[in-house]
Amino acid sequence: MSTIFWVVALLVVAACFGAIGYMIRKYMALRTVDSAERKADDILTEARTKQKEILLEASDKSIKIIDKAKQEAEERRQEINHLQKRVEKREALFDQKLLELEERQQKLYDKARQVDTVKKEIETVKQQQVEKLEKISELTREEAKEILIKHTEERAKTDLLGRIRKLQEQSTEQLETKAKELISTVLQRISHAHTAETTTTIVNLPSDEMKGRIIGREGRNIKAIEQLTGVEIIVDDTPEAILVSGFNPIRRHLAKRSLDKLISDGRIHPGRIETVVEEAKKELAVDIKKAGEDALYELGITGIEPKLIMLLGRLKYRTSYGQNQLLHSLEVAKLAGLLAAEIGADVSICKKGGLFHDIGKAVDQEIQGGHPEIGYDILKKFGLPEEVAYLCIAHHEDNPRTLEGVVCKVADSISGARPGARKDSFENYIQRLDELEKLANNFEGVDKTYAIQAGREIRVFVRPENIDDYRAMKLAREIADKIEQELKYPGEIKVTVIRETRITEYAR
Repeated sequence: MSTIFWVVALLVVAACFGAIGYMIRKYMALRTVDSAERKADDILTEARTKQKEILLEASDKSIKIIDKAKQEAEERRQEINHLQKRVEKREALFDQKLLELEERQQKLYDKARQVDTVKKEIETVKQQQVEKLEKISELTREEAKEILIKHTEERAKTDLLGRIRKLQEQSTEQLETKAKELISTVLQRISHAHTAETTTTIVNLPSDEMKGRIIGREGRNIKAIEQLTGVEIIVDDTPEAILVSGFNPIRRHLAKRSLDKLISDGRIHPGRIETVVEEAKKELAVDIKKAGEDALYELGITGIEPKLIMLLGRLKYRTSYGQNQLLHSLEVAKLAGLLAAEIGADVSICKKGGLFHDIGKAVDQEIQGGHPEIGYDILKKFGLPEEVAYLCIAHHEDNPRTLEGVVCKVADSISGARPGARKDSFENYIQRLDELEKLANNFEGVDKTYAIQAGREIRVFVRPENIDDYRAMKLAREIADKIEQELKYPGEIKVTVIRETRITEYAR
């Protein structure tokens, strides 16, 4: 019973505590709800206050924006009104100027009509005056014009001829004086002999018996020499001499040197010939190299490739018009250097270019092409500057593009044209004079021609009734141009045209 009592008591107490807890919980919940409601009311109140403030601020801003927009609109309206007034003013001015322009145009039209009227009146008066003049002079208008033009042309031609003569005399005299001073100064400093060496091809023999020994049994000796040297040995009736014939001057000299050794030694047979030719080749190579080195030493030129020195030395055995090419190249180099120093050109370029200007002739018999182009390619191959290599071509050009090219061309002409520099056969000399006279005789109005001073001058006599002084001057230039185009000659040729009238009477 007691146990049940305590259980019931506990249940009652638990129920009481549960009721008390429920009441307390309910009370706490009511207080929490009231607090949340109050906070919500406060937030709503604050939100409404902020809303009113924002609305008031937005209203103020909108009012300001509206006021500003109204102000800008007013300013734009005023500006538009101002621009409209300016446009209206300009339109008024434009209309006024357009009216003035139309008035001026009308005045111009009126003046043009007046000018046309006056012009027609002048033409009428002019025609009347021309008709009167034609009646008085008994000449038509065209005839009078032709006479006037003819007189004017003759007068102008006379004046022009006088001016040309005066200018030619002045310029020619000044240029000749300066050129003579310059060239004479340079030539006086060159000490070469007038006659240059030529490579001989004649081998002298101690006796005619030696001819048979050179030929050998069944011609085996002479065949061996020809085969090893590449030349042709000509044995004829010339006493105590044989002739070495060959296209290559180096081979000719090799054959001559070998024959001299064999003749001096006395032992002539195929084995000995082969040995002597090999020795002669070595000696000739040494001689060629020494000739090239001596030429460079004489001019003070250094830094040249050994192969190019060998090519330079080969010029010792090359001739042109009987002039030794190595001596000619040395002379051109010295002349070019002296001329360059006188006129302010590059002395070093002129010396090198003058020395190597004909280097192509060392191999022109072995390589296809002209020696200027071959020489240019050789110098470029061995690393010489373009300014030096160009002189190989410049000395054969009519108008070299550099001052050094002009100097080299002049030096080459001086070296080739000076007295005794080149040899020529009698037949070639006569042929050149004949060609020179025939060329001049082909021009219209030429009466006769004479080539004088060994072909250095040609005098042309013209018929005075066919050619006047002005035409004579033109004829001299035309003949000179024709000679330059068609003939080959060393130096220069002076062309003198002579026009004279001779009247002869006899008193009896």
